[in-house]
Amino acid sequence: MLKPFIVGLTGGIGSGKTTVANLFADKGITLVDADIVARQVVEPQSPGLQQIKQHFGEHICNTDGSLNRAELRNIIFADDKELQWLNNLLHPLIRQTMLQQVAQATSAYVIMVVPLLFENGLDRLVNKTLVVDVAPEIQISRTSQRDNVPDSQVEQIITSQISRKDRLAKADDVIDNQGDLADLTVSVEALHNQYLKLAQQTL
Repeated sequence: MLKPFIVGLTGGIGSGKTTVANLFADKGITLVDADIVARQVVEPQSPGLQQIKQHFGEHICNTDGSLNRAELRNIIFADDKELQWLNNLLHPLIRQTMLQQVAQATSAYVIMVVPLLFENGLDRLVNKTLVVDVAPEIQISRTSQRDNVPDSQVEQIITSQISRKDRLAKADDVIDNQGDLADLTVSVEALHNQYLKLAQQTL
């Protein structure tokens, strides 16, 4: 089976990854989103949730059988060993599910949307890396408005991610998302045409 051409899309919090991903989707390109997959692997009745329940106990689930995320967060933020256990369980499940979804895609190429693409070493799975870039002050203002959280909390998240300089150094392609939607659409159009050509060459 032919492996599709994969573009790994990433960027810091508040950079506009989702907006960019949706512009590619509007062109008929399949998106495989790590955040969505991360929720799918712990849905009620999933093997992932069953293992979490066995490890932490029944109280880790809500009455409707769904994962009690607040309870899980409390446990893992208080105990590094439990966080490590959870990561060891979920990261391979997420990776495997994403690759299954990539294999099922029928578009000319696939956009894999991964916020921590470089941090988790998932750039090894893709043909090209695309970074959506904005200045840190824009990240902070956009995220604090969107999520209604204090600037200090957003700054903490930015600090926990790979630095802007390192992310840009690792990028094959960069979209500057400091302009308006019209600028963004032009950038996506140019890259879309480039990726279509590259995907054809790899067939």
